[in-house]
Amino acid sequence: MLDILLVEDDRDLAATVIQYLELEGIRCDHADNGVMALQLSQDHDYDAMLLDLNLPRLDGISVCERLRADGNDVPILMLTARDQLNDKLAGFQAGTDDFLVKPFELQELVVRVVALTRRRSGQAKVLQCADLRIDLTAHEATRGGTALKISPTGWKLLEHLLRASPAAVPRQKLEQAIWGEDVPDSNSLKVHMHHLRRAIDGDFEQHLLHTVPGFGFAIREATL
Repeated sequence: MLDILLVEDDRDLAATVIQYLELEGIRCDHADNGVMALQLSQDHDYDAMLLDLNLPRLDGISVCERLRADGNDVPILMLTARDQLNDKLAGFQAGTDDFLVKPFELQELVVRVVALTRRRSGQAKVLQCADLRIDLTAHEATRGGTALKISPTGWKLLEHLLRASPAAVPRQKLEQAIWGEDVPDSNSLKVHMHHLRRAIDGDFEQHLLHTVPGFGFAIREATL
């Protein structure tokens, strides 16, 4: 079952949306202001967020900006009564993934939500696991505040692993992300993962990069 957060201050609309989503097999939490939305997002790993643009306490743009600054890559569908290009540009710049203009058909809302939940957002600019952190805008990687030296290929691998964290990423998916259909040889990924492990775990007691036998690799605080 999909698990999403609806952030909407119109309680009648929220009740209607929640009831319809539940009929479609989608579980939905509700926040009626931006501050509550941030609090719930810290406590839950939602599959998607439906975020109203105009909210009390903290507006939708600000909520989106804070989530992305914290490295939260939950896919966000922004709900708005406005259909102005400038509003959409501001939303995309803040990190939203899609827009739906009110009034909308509930059937279309479900289609958009399902499409969003098939992927995590690519809008997050900071990715983090424990004290390992990469800033995609500054192109900087740190562990415990210490800068890491990572090769271009290692950087791509690290980004893919952190976006999926704590889930494991299949070996084939990593190879395709780096080389497409032209994988150099069977040992290429192994060599690059060895160098990446030395870069991020070499001098630290807690290891974050884990091999999942027969499957692939994962970055997480402990093996599951």
